[in-house]
Amino acid sequence: MASADVRTELCCSICMEIYRDPVTLPCGHNFCRGCITQAWDHQEHLWEYKCPECQRIYRKRPELTRNITLHNVCEAFHATDTEQEQTGVFCNYCDIPVPATKSCLQCETSLCDHHLRKHDRSGGHTLLPPTTDLGKRKCPTHKKSLEYYCARDAVCVCVSCSLIGKHVGHKLMSLDEASEKKKEKLRKDLQKLMAETEEAEKRVQSLEERRRKAKEKADGETERVNALFRDLRRRLEDLEKKVLSDVTRQMQRVSQSYDDAIQQLEIKKEELSRKMRDIEELCNMTDPLTVLQESDTGDLCDTEDRHDKQLHDGGDLDVAGLSHSFHTLSAIISGISGAVYIQPADIFLDVNTANNKLDVPYDGKTVSWTGRSKNHSETSGTFQDYPQVLSSQSFSSGRHYWEVDVGQSENWSIGVCYPSIERRGDRSGFGNNSKSWVLRRENNQYLMMHDWKVNRLPDKIPSGRIRICLDYEAGQISFYALCDPIRHLHTFTAAFTEPLHAALLVERGYIQISGRNYNM
Repeated sequence: MASADVRTELCCSICMEIYRDPVTLPCGHNFCRGCITQAWDHQEHLWEYKCPECQRIYRKRPELTRNITLHNVCEAFHATDTEQEQTGVFCNYCDIPVPATKSCLQCETSLCDHHLRKHDRSGGHTLLPPTTDLGKRKCPTHKKSLEYYCARDAVCVCVSCSLIGKHVGHKLMSLDEASEKKKEKLRKDLQKLMAETEEAEKRVQSLEERRRKAKEKADGETERVNALFRDLRRRLEDLEKKVLSDVTRQMQRVSQSYDDAIQQLEIKKEELSRKMRDIEELCNMTDPLTVLQESDTGDLCDTEDRHDKQLHDGGDLDVAGLSHSFHTLSAIISGISGAVYIQPADIFLDVNTANNKLDVPYDGKTVSWTGRSKNHSETSGTFQDYPQVLSSQSFSSGRHYWEVDVGQSENWSIGVCYPSIERRGDRSGFGNNSKSWVLRRENNQYLMMHDWKVNRLPDKIPSGRIRICLDYEAGQISFYALCDPIRHLHTFTAAFTEPLHAALLVERGYIQISGRNYNM
């Protein structure tokens, strides 16, 4: 039986395609399970079921029995059919499209299994896997099969090309030999590509790991910011209730004052009206003796003075008294603005910059005043005349944050400076030049210093822990006291031209540095 006939026998009469999960009815006819099920689900009468082939009627929906043998045949046919159909090559002799199994180089035709058996009897023909490019397998000059490979010109040639053509005398190889050499080169290329792929995979895994860590960091930052703003909303709500309560209480007091004043004025009005009536009656009397003998109405001016003393202003809202609450609001906002980008990270002190009277332990976090020279060798980077030290880290971009605990020192300076700051002389002191910006505590006073300019803070700092926030691109250095609420102390503004180091000066006692930087 021809392939076309076999294909017809394996087709479902409903979908006209090769069976998919074939099932058999009691009458012996086969259908795709999905086709017969859909046909019965959409039939007009629900109490009878017909076979689409023989029209046999079943009063009860028949049980569908899977045809295992037909299923296996169809699956095998599907596999072959699909593989052949993917080539897009069909038999040139069949009336309907039947996938070809071979192509004949001499005949330049493609054949199915049925026509291939007849073609085999002719003999002497070269059969190839199904292809539509048979012309490419022949020499364009001599129309013969390509059998050799010219290594010099890197082309495939026929026998005539090697004997009488332009490839005479060239080094020729069989197609198999040339193919193996090319495959060897391709295998080497494949190994290189595999190595590159492996390296790319490692980089992908590394990037995925970094992305995962970045997401974890972002999730943590999101939670921290959410907690920060939850606290902010709570504190704002508490402040709102307090301010509104103060306003209500003041309004009640003021309203009562006005009520008292109005009541006093109403009494005065009634007294004045009575006096006016008495005067009018005396003025209307015709008997002089009666007018003269009537008691006097009294000094009106004295009456007015007496009532004026009883009257008082109703007052007004004590706006000045409410201003404290709004200062609290300002402090909350300033504190939040300085806390948004806080992240813990290590900052270490550079012992090579420390003055000889300072001690920096191995942890690189603490600097203490010893008061005596340690007789260590001094380098060009060491501060000579001031007990100062710099951080080993420098910041040339982004937003950064760190904290300094100054509670164990009497006199100190903290802030930032350029690495090019002088290391000897008066101008090497933090704040005594244009290359440093610091907060200074000296003789129980707090000073903001830069380029010899001093701004005194009006109040004492209510905390021994100071936060320093650096926004390099914005050119801002802000100082905060870590009290409750966070208190903004001062902000320097500058156009930075060099990297910045954390800067510390300590006289008597010790100070510690901690915190993290957060680049944006």
